[in-house]
Amino acid sequence: MIVDTLENLGKYIALNPLFADVIEFMKTHDLSSLEPGKYPIKGTDLFLNVSHIKGKTKEAALMETHKNMLDIQIPLNTEETFGYTPLCDLPEVEYNAEKDASKYAIQAQTYFTCKPGQFALFFPQDGHTPCISDAELLKKVTFKVIV
Repeated sequence: MIVDTLENLGKYIALNPLFADVIEFMKTHDLSSLEPGKYPIKGTDLFLNVSHIKGKTKEAALMETHKNMLDIQIPLNTEETFGYTPLCDLPEVEYNAEKDASKYAIQAQTYFTCKPGQFALFFPQDGHTPCISDAELLKKVTFKVIV
């Protein structure tokens, strides 16, 4: 897991060659003006999900992990809190291959908050609980990157 500011995202290009495409997309698109939905960038290897949702409580939000994708999650209009638990500390649950996700109805070991202008990057070994906010409308984007 990595938490940093968007201005530093370029420092992580060595971690995945598709990060350069993420940065290029961000330079050529106003993320805050995109309508909710899925935006393909490089087929199924790299795409963007734009979400406008009601924030959830820590108790209502579900933890998730992915096997084949990593997430770069960016809150756009308000703070977003994330839960974190390493995969090795999570119980075995059913894996949905179509959605590349396993869901867990447990509380995270730790929590942190990102402000607009920051991002959280979650690898397959990172259990994460997104969308925790008391905002009536949480606008966020999630870049999904193949690993």
